[in-house]
Amino acid sequence: MPDDHASTTTLRWGALKVLGDDAVAFVQSQVSQDLEGDGAWPRWSALLDPDGTVVSAGVISVIEGGLEFVVPAATVETALARLNRFRLRARCTVTSESAVPGPYADRLDQIRDGWPGPEEFAARLVAQSYGGRFVERTVSFTKGCFTGQELVGRLDARASSVPWRLVRARGDSIEALHAFLRSTGPSGPSGPSGVTSWVRDGREFLALGFAHRTLLTESAPAGVAFEALP
Repeated sequence: MPDDHASTTTLRWGALKVLGDDAVAFVQSQVSQDLEGDGAWPRWSALLDPDGTVVSAGVISVIEGGLEFVVPAATVETALARLNRFRLRARCTVTSESAVPGPYADRLDQIRDGWPGPEEFAARLVAQSYGGRFVERTVSFTKGCFTGQELVGRLDARASSVPWRLVRARGDSIEALHAFLRSTGPSGPSGPSGVTSWVRDGREFLALGFAHRTLLTESAPAGVAFEALP
């Protein structure tokens, strides 16, 4: 089972501020969304490791002197280290700030919307594991190269099915939801199946978690409802 902190309704946000002459060009080379094309701001984007797995995701805004990337607070330091690792000769600085407003008021809003949070990003899966809407909102396949692009682009081009999928589940018992999500396919060290975060929604629990793709065609037991995020 996930730790108790995954049940809190509070969702804290932090910011990565990239400032300097090369700020936009540097961030453009690192995140999965196109920051140079036409469109409204702020823009959702993901930050990937070189192997294509998601470090974090959030919204990018234009600020004086550069860009601000607002992500879940629990992922800020990891994302900061990841950006600085690739900054090299870019004429910009990357700093972090805590306690900033974010795109979701609390975890209930986030889970109801089917959007992954810090516990889900901790699984370090590829973007497609978080669902088609996540990919559509955060990834541009026309922007050119960015770190981590190869695997994400290959999965998209080949319409490949990923083994683990983010799901939203509802039921009377977190234990029952967790057991069901782990009931089909590999479990334990070989995969991230099970509940990752949850809240009370009225008299029920509403949760996000991961399930092996073989579970998606199964019927849920009494007291459990679930769906893969579209």
